[in-house]
Amino acid sequence: MDTLSYKTISVNKENANKEWLLVDAEGQALGRLASKLAKLLRGKHKPNFTPHADCGDYVVVINADKISLSGNKWADKVYERYTGFPGGKRTLTAEQLMAKDSTMMVEKAVRGMLPKNKLGRKILKNMKVYASEEHEQTAQQPRKLEINEFK
Repeated sequence: MDTLSYKTISVNKENANKEWLLVDAEGQALGRLASKLAKLLRGKHKPNFTPHADCGDYVVVINADKISLSGNKWADKVYERYTGFPGGKRTLTAEQLMAKDSTMMVEKAVRGMLPKNKLGRKILKNMKVYASEEHEQTAQQPRKLEINEFK
């Protein structure tokens, strides 16, 4: 019996089979969309998932300004940050953040669902978010992914 045939294959950045995916965020709920995007970026949908390596796909998100929030979240959901100075707590509602930068809500939601370490920061750079239909990754020929059919 050849025992070498039973070795587990660990994926690294050289042999990760990464592809470009295009996701349309129009009409999608923010949290559900973000959890699916985090799974795609992390590579958990692949059979050769390796927790310590960047083996996920590149994701291009379009129509980020057309996401939906349920209930009163447009007025009640608050994004907080701190400037570093005394009394420097700044808050924005979801409606104000969407008016300021519509791509920021999707980026913040996905960032919260990724690991809080070097790997998570590197994985987040594999996502490009655009407010409208036009995107700059046409040369990579991203494959359109129907996010509702993805589990």
